[in-house]
Amino acid sequence: MQIHNVTRTHANKKARQVGRGGRRGKTSGRGTKGQKARAGRKLRPEFRDIIKKLPKRRGYGKHRATAVHSGREIVIPVNVGALENAFESGASITPKTLLKKGLITARAGKIPSVKILAGGDIAKKFSLSGVLASRAAREKIEKAGGVIV
Repeated sequence: MQIHNVTRTHANKKARQVGRGGRRGKTSGRGTKGQKARAGRKLRPEFRDIIKKLPKRRGYGKHRATAVHSGREIVIPVNVGALENAFESGASITPKTLLKKGLITARAGKIPSVKILAGGDIAKKFSLSGVLASRAAREKIEKAGGVIV
């Protein structure tokens, strides 16, 4: 077989030319007028609209989100009622012991700051250290005979 003997298995089809009379005349199946009826038919990218709606943040550059918010410390709330159920009376409570009991979880491999809130009742006395506490929680803990260092 030689190159001039090679033939196609399928016919060489040409794309239909629309808008030149015949069955696909006038608007050529594009409806009437407007952006979608024009040649090129390029729509404005949706992603651009999403970007335009986002609020502007302080700072500049690709790391602006981390630069502006990196100083914010994560504080995890724990109610006194949860301490009552998880610990024995007279226990010393630190963020490390709260992590062991599963009342808080580590964030990015670090133990986050903890704030004790006044939700629930407390009758056992605890010694808390290395944690923040709300005024109402402090009153409840001290009323039960506990100490916050």
